[in-house]
Amino acid sequence: MTTIARIETFLVAPRWLFVRVETGSGIVGWGEATCEGRSETVRAAVHQLAELLVGRDALRIEDHWQVMTKGSFYRGGPILASAVAGLDQALWDIAGKHFGAPVHQLLGGPVRDRVRVYGWVGGDEPAEVRDHIAAQVEAGLTAVKMNASGRMSPVASAAELDGVVARVAAAREVLGDHRDVAVDLHGRFTLANARRLAPLLEPYRPLFIEEPVVPENSHLIGEFVRSTTVPVSTGERLYSRQEFLPVLQAGIAVAQPDLSHAGGITEVRKIAALADVYDVQLAPHCPLGPIALAACLQVGFATPNYLIQEQSLGIHYNRGADVLDYCADKTPLTFVDGHVERLTAPGLGIEIDDAQVRAADKKGHAWRSPVWRHRDGSYAEW
Repeated sequence: MTTIARIETFLVAPRWLFVRVETGSGIVGWGEATCEGRSETVRAAVHQLAELLVGRDALRIEDHWQVMTKGSFYRGGPILASAVAGLDQALWDIAGKHFGAPVHQLLGGPVRDRVRVYGWVGGDEPAEVRDHIAAQVEAGLTAVKMNASGRMSPVASAAELDGVVARVAAAREVLGDHRDVAVDLHGRFTLANARRLAPLLEPYRPLFIEEPVVPENSHLIGEFVRSTTVPVSTGERLYSRQEFLPVLQAGIAVAQPDLSHAGGITEVRKIAALADVYDVQLAPHCPLGPIALAACLQVGFATPNYLIQEQSLGIHYNRGADVLDYCADKTPLTFVDGHVERLTAPGLGIEIDDAQVRAADKKGHAWRSPVWRHRDGSYAEW
């Protein structure tokens, strides 16, 4: 009996929103509907969408996705897409457990045995960058990603640009030529700044330059792509195939949908297929928790054009809990030579500690994005 009987949500530290879906036969599926800084709003959306699911067959995943995304006259956006994503992940988890197979097997079977992962590194000064990267290398990772800068002036000074270059140079020094560094502009740069910076970074051969402009300026990204030989990536704030199409047409090299924002496994698989038409690789955004990471990996095992996977173990956001803390068994998400080996357990391949999640939800969280300002008092992109 795969009828959906109950849907619950849990707001847990450090900044995550977990979704638990239970069937009448007792199969439990977990999803992650985290929307950083807006998870309480997404929580309300999940419970509203639950009206469409409770009492229905959990295995009709595509039909549920269609109804959840299109069953209201007003559609789209990060809140709805994140709510759908968490529920969609949970339904795939249930399906895998029902059929006794990992989700990647239901998606057509594995195309690889392991997925390469990268970690985030901080540090405002080159010496700090070197230390942080050395720690990631020591942990076995072969790739890292770093923010290009903090607050960035609309027209950057020479010192601001030189500071970015010095930090990336320090990263390359530690990593050598056989490991990779990606540089995240985080939408903090104007197009003019991004175009000035890119040629300065080319000698350090970044794996990719991420989000050179804010997503609402995606119509400008083609200008940036044409200004550099470095692969360009974007997508963590794009929520559907339709939103990805213009940036794919503009010539990006790497698409970065977030499986907790872009409609879950169901939609990201379609984004991946669309990206493949444009010879674009997938590197999903995931500075989130274990369920989101497991969902990403399941897609990665079954998707040919999958480049690398972000993971947030030890990231500075993780105060109060880290990625593996809610896992009953941490071994499936162990890193081996910079990779995660193929998950073989049914569903998403991990087991969540129900009691620990319920206890954490009693404390909850109210994580918010910081608000930055320029020296003149005007708003600055974070």
